[in-house]
Amino acid sequence: MVSRKWKAIISIVILAAAAVVGVRTAEGNKDKTFVSVATASTGGTYYPIGVGMANVWSSHLKDEKVQASGQSSAGSIENIELLRDGEAQLAILQGLISTQAYEGQDTFKGKRYKDLRTIAMLWPNVEHFVLMDNKVKTGTIEDIDGTSFSVGPQASGTEQSTLVMMEGMNLTKKNISPEYLGYSDTVSAMRDGRLDGGSLPAGIPISAVTDMYASNVKASVLEVTDEQLEKINAVSNSWYRFTIPAGTYPRVDKDIQTIAQPNLLSTTREMDEDTIYLLTKTLYDNLDEMYEVHSSAKNMTLETALDGVTVPLHAGAYRYFKEAGADIPEELIPPEAK
Repeated sequence: MVSRKWKAIISIVILAAAAVVGVRTAEGNKDKTFVSVATASTGGTYYPIGVGMANVWSSHLKDEKVQASGQSSAGSIENIELLRDGEAQLAILQGLISTQAYEGQDTFKGKRYKDLRTIAMLWPNVEHFVLMDNKVKTGTIEDIDGTSFSVGPQASGTEQSTLVMMEGMNLTKKNISPEYLGYSDTVSAMRDGRLDGGSLPAGIPISAVTDMYASNVKASVLEVTDEQLEKINAVSNSWYRFTIPAGTYPRVDKDIQTIAQPNLLSTTREMDEDTIYLLTKTLYDNLDEMYEVHSSAKNMTLETALDGVTVPLHAGAYRYFKEAGADIPEELIPPEAK
């Protein structure tokens, strides 16, 4: 049996060893730069892409002592607060939420986040307003007036962005019989004759829309005119023109003129310029690795990096894109770089 004296000695040795390990760990981390990327729930697209970017940075920036990680969250609105509170250094944001936070609109009324900055557009959420052909009149999104229409699950980003687009068309839920369905359930309900249409935004091709056409549901993706886009952006400047190429979906042999909302990599003005420059450059120098992470990441290119961006760039990202020869709109030049 171990005496009290020896128990005390063993405890002192263990504590001393732990202290030495702690000192070594602290010394090893002393010069490291830790970067956390706020994403969304683990079952969506934000999380694997955020983790994928973190892995690229940690792998390629070992010599620069950058350690990155992805963290799950409740999504864009919480991500804004994580940035504001310093609990995340980077975040993936829905374009609409980014615009609203920067301008102090809607959820962020009275608490504008003027220090929000953009690094790049990652991939687009392409708007698919689908509608049964027997309800189509003009072939544009105004045709949802008077129909039974799914706006997306309640309290989802889909619902929020759909209602903003409807507001641009002078429509509210009173103009439709609203349903709150997911993508597959929307198409199933249309196939069964229980629903006229729904809003299905995502990167192309969307499996539910592919299924809609492949299973011969008599429905189409509605188009968006330039005038409608202008009216929608007058409500919240978050969308840009997007063409779904012919052949993207079964038996659709013509381009579909719609709009898209960007998914953005964002940060805060306080982040070090050299760090953000290094992260941006490393990301775009290693896009081939990102393309293996998730199909949506294949939309990440230097040519589309500023598509749909409305919040100014971070000074570090601005420096990178300027060196890369990108055409940077005046409104995206960070105030601190002017």
